[in-house]
Amino acid sequence: MNFQQQQNVIKNPQSNILPKVKGPEMNDRDRCNDILATEKYMTDNFNVFLREASNQQLYNEIKQILNESHDCARDLFNTMFQEGWYKLTPASQQEIQQTQQQFANYLETQNPY
Repeated sequence: MNFQQQQNVIKNPQSNILPKVKGPEMNDRDRCNDILATEKYMTDNFNVFLREASNQQLYNEIKQILNESHDCARDLFNTMFQEGWYKLTPASQQEIQQTQQQFANYLETQNPY
C-alpha cells in the first residue's frame, strides 16, 4: 500500500482521473461518495429490520443481503482510499484511552448483568 501520512492525515495520493477544476457535473468521486452513502443508509436500515424480523426465512434472506451490502461498502471504501478520495485521521494514544474509558464506564453503569 502506498499511502502517505502528513499532518495527521492518512491518505493515498489522488489519482489523475478527476479534473483539476470541479464543475457542476458528477465525476467518479462524486458517484462513489453517493453510492457509499447509499450503502451506509441501506445497512443501517437492514440492521433495524433484522432486529425486528419475526419471520425466520425473511430474516435469513435480509441477513444475506445485509452482508453483501457491507461487503460492497467495504470494497467501495477500499477503492476510494486507493484513489486518494478518502482520508483518515489517526487517533492519538490519549484519544484512544479516553474513548476506551468512556465505553468502560458506560458498560459499568448500563450493563444489566
